[in-house]
Amino acid sequence: MQPDPLKDSIIAALHAFIRQRPGLEYGNYCDDATYRSEMRGITRDLNHARQLLRQVELSFGITGADMRRTAAHSRLKIRNTDSGIAVDYCTGQYFPTEYRRAVARFCAELLWSHRRDHAMPETPSAPGEPWRFGGMSAGEWLRHSFRREYGRAIANRYFS
Repeated sequence: MQPDPLKDSIIAALHAFIRQRPGLEYGNYCDDATYRSEMRGITRDLNHARQLLRQVELSFGITGADMRRTAAHSRLKIRNTDSGIAVDYCTGQYFPTEYRRAVARFCAELLWSHRRDHAMPETPSAPGEPWRFGGMSAGEWLRHSFRREYGRAIANRYFS
């Protein structure tokens, strides 16, 4: 497999993006328990983003061009700068609670598309009937495969 410098640059930029501090303002929370709960969720999102980003990195069929194409339809923006690739995020509500989850969603979309296009088993069906994969529809088969690979928490959040 040929090295893909664009993919490597985007992966490095995404890693740097999710490693940045969330920037929660303690004064926005009514008590310590609420603040700590928010931080736990942000840390969970970091772990999910790392796991899914690593899988994208290891998936040789996913290219830098695929990543750019997927980012064009998401809140994540991948842009060229003088110093390389940079990642921006268009915030919906509150950046600290969204940006890591956005990277995880982005990676999940890449993985879903790649598996759908390149890893589905070939199963003949009768003319006019939907394709079935072990008695499941294509979507059910994909969700089941991601649940086996990543566990219920990640599968339900990003692949449902």
